[in-house]
Amino acid sequence: MTTDQNLVLYTKLAGFRLVVLTNRFGCDTEFSRALHDRLIEGLDAAHACLRTIMALERSVLAGDDEYAAYRLEGENEMFGRFTINLLDELEIDFDTNEYRINGSDWTNALSADCDGVEIDYPEMVALCETELGSLAAIIRDIRQETGIAIHAACIVDARCAGS
Repeated sequence: MTTDQNLVLYTKLAGFRLVVLTNRFGCDTEFSRALHDRLIEGLDAAHACLRTIMALERSVLAGDDEYAAYRLEGENEMFGRFTINLLDELEIDFDTNEYRINGSDWTNALSADCDGVEIDYPEMVALCETELGSLAAIIRDIRQETGIAIHAACIVDARCAGS
């Protein structure tokens, strides 16, 4: 992206941050306030990434850092994959058949019994619009206007479901 596009995106994110902050005052549950807080933290993180990108762009234009162009390329690539997780995050390593939830320790998904070996990963269940409340429309607008992915899903551990 060009510097002008980054400035426009930065401004849009600032506007959305204000909308989310204002909307937070109307929350009647702690869960809803927590979702708003996580979205604000995510928008702040996106702001920080954009500030880094814009600083590297200035450095490339000034020619005072010989590695700035490489760093800028990497930062742009990382920002292209930027995602805001409002609830849980699930990482799965299919090579080792392990998973971890919210950055905790890795857990083995393999189980074996007399019936054979089974691989059982937890599932992500997205929140519906009624669970998101007024935040649903804001999230949709942020996705459309900025292209930033926002995930609002919680983990359902398949191993505990039958208990």
